[in-house]
Amino acid sequence: MNRKELEAQIKAKQSVLCVGLDTDLERIPKHLLELDDPIFEFNKAIIDATHSYTIAYKPNLAFYEAEGLAGWKSLEKTIAYLNENYPEIFTIADAKRGDIGNTGRRYAKAFFETLKFDSVTIAPYMGSDSVKPFLGFEGKWAILLALTSNPGGSDFQLQSLEKGHKLYQEVLAQSSQWASDEELMYVVGATKAEFIKEIRQQVPNHFLLVPGVGAQGGTVADVMEHGKAQNGVGLLINSSRGIIYASSESDFAGAAAESASKLQSEMMKFI
Repeated sequence: MNRKELEAQIKAKQSVLCVGLDTDLERIPKHLLELDDPIFEFNKAIIDATHSYTIAYKPNLAFYEAEGLAGWKSLEKTIAYLNENYPEIFTIADAKRGDIGNTGRRYAKAFFETLKFDSVTIAPYMGSDSVKPFLGFEGKWAILLALTSNPGGSDFQLQSLEKGHKLYQEVLAQSSQWASDEELMYVVGATKAEFIKEIRQQVPNHFLLVPGVGAQGGTVADVMEHGKAQNGVGLLINSSRGIIYASSESDFAGAAAESASKLQSEMMKFI
């Protein structure tokens, strides 16, 4: 999916909502566990209920890999269902890969060609060698971890370098030279709202994927106010637990839709 298509969907739905499919067998409604593939059936119900409000879906691969082959099959079925039924919706493999050479190229092939995701999250600690294998795929995106929302992110990301930059600022400065805002995005945590305005000045037009809204405490208003791109909205705001686990009962899909609708209503004020 190219940038023009992504922005058209944002305008049409008046939303920048990304729903994280962090599907945990220990948290989904118990009645689903009786089905052959409870993870996929849960995902399918969430997708069908929330797609009207949603720009992107982001399966977190840890929840699928933890279930072995069965979990991987659930992931394959989920992305295939999205691509077949909702091809206009952006898909993110939240894999946080970051290797070099042939290994990096195989990761890119796995997510872009085999599974047919639109994008994949990448840890850029190994530098350009760990990012460039994911670039150059038409309509595909690399999403780099820049400033994350977890407390331990400050262990490295906020450390000052000799030239006066913080480490995350150097990541932005260097990586923004490797690819344009047509194929490179950044992860910026919503709980770091005080940094979003500064980051937007440094990368004025790149899309920012912003986790941490909802269960982690970030607010839509802060992100939308400080994070909009100069040439458009340029944001994807993720909510996972606050939507998919809005109810643990048989009404879980309806509760997810209600939660997604509330977030979309907040977002539309800024679009």
